[in-house]
Amino acid sequence: MNGLRRRRLMARLEPILEPGERVEVTTIVNLATVSVGRTAAFAAASAVFSGGAMAVVPVPTPMYLAMTDRRFLVFRADPVFPAPREHVTTIPRAGLVRSEIRERVLNSSFVVSSPSDEQGLRVVFPLLGRGDRDTVAAAVPVAG
Repeated sequence: MNGLRRRRLMARLEPILEPGERVEVTTIVNLATVSVGRTAAFAAASAVFSGGAMAVVPVPTPMYLAMTDRRFLVFRADPVFPAPREHVTTIPRAGLVRSEIRERVLNSSFVVSSPSDEQGLRVVFPLLGRGDRDTVAAAVPVAG
């Protein structure tokens, strides 16, 4: 994440942080994936309906992930401007576990879940965010 994005995210985080809480990682992630098949089908359908004038490709909404020593904070990223739009969710770190890291050519991901919640959250890191992925993965133990 570049300096301007990080500064603007940190400005949004300051009022939310508890006294003594410190930010360990800030990165851009996706919380939902778009399959290759769905992308191809969507592009083909839009090309047919527009008479070949354009093809529309779905992309997941980028999110800012801030990991503190106590919790994960997720903000919706603005696709045009380098600033977070809105606070989406906060997840306490206590008790979280993750799946093994799934490596792909352009991204990697793992599922973060809590023992009290039956549904997990897939966190997808872009190719350039693998260093941040390793830091986040090291902070959350693998489910055993």
